[in-house]
Amino acid sequence: MDKVYASAASALEGVVADGQMIGVGGFGLCGIPEALIAALRDSGVRDLTCVSNNAGVDGFGLGLLLQTRQVRKMISSYVGENKEFERQYLSGELELEFTPQGTLAEKLRAGGAGIPAFFTRTGVGTIVAEGKEVREFDGETYVLERSLTPDVSLVKAHTADRSGNLIFRKTARNFNPNVAMAGKVTIVEVENIVEVGELDPDQIHLPGIYVHRIVLNASPEKRIEQRTIRNA
Repeated sequence: MDKVYASAASALEGVVADGQMIGVGGFGLCGIPEALIAALRDSGVRDLTCVSNNAGVDGFGLGLLLQTRQVRKMISSYVGENKEFERQYLSGELELEFTPQGTLAEKLRAGGAGIPAFFTRTGVGTIVAEGKEVREFDGETYVLERSLTPDVSLVKAHTADRSGNLIFRKTARNFNPNVAMAGKVTIVEVENIVEVGELDPDQIHLPGIYVHRIVLNASPEKRIEQRTIRNA
């Protein structure tokens, strides 16, 4: 089955809608689906709940959706690089569900595995545990966390075949496999597309069963989140 679409806009067409939960892969600006995020902004959908490790930076990544006020709520573990995020949150314009980074990864992984909830020690005794079920196992206290299954997941991979089998590249893998597995509909942006059979099965990181649509972005911008240099 050929899952390749001609553009990011066409890949989102008929899939995204107001009020959805959108999962977005990436860590900072590393491994984010740049073209799909821009196309999501251009689609005009609103009232979104975005699940992502963070919210990009001002003017790039998920920061684009914050600028246009298309995001109602963020489920994230880190938001320190985005001043517009800070402004909206402190002024009460944006909801935020802060989630420890490992817990966020597991909430997505569990969602993709069909596990509705799990217990973890992370967050016990903090505001993270407020309003959640707490139980004791083997003398230790654990808090119940619900898994996440976004309506649509937007993911970045390095290479795909036309059936959606994916290969990620180095640290750009980060949250992307978990986000891809958790999504009810998963759309993937890649730098290379090959024919079915060209990928070594032992090298595939995520099988195509999790992927519904693919779009090519052969020349992503790949901005550096924080460029740190020193004088020679």
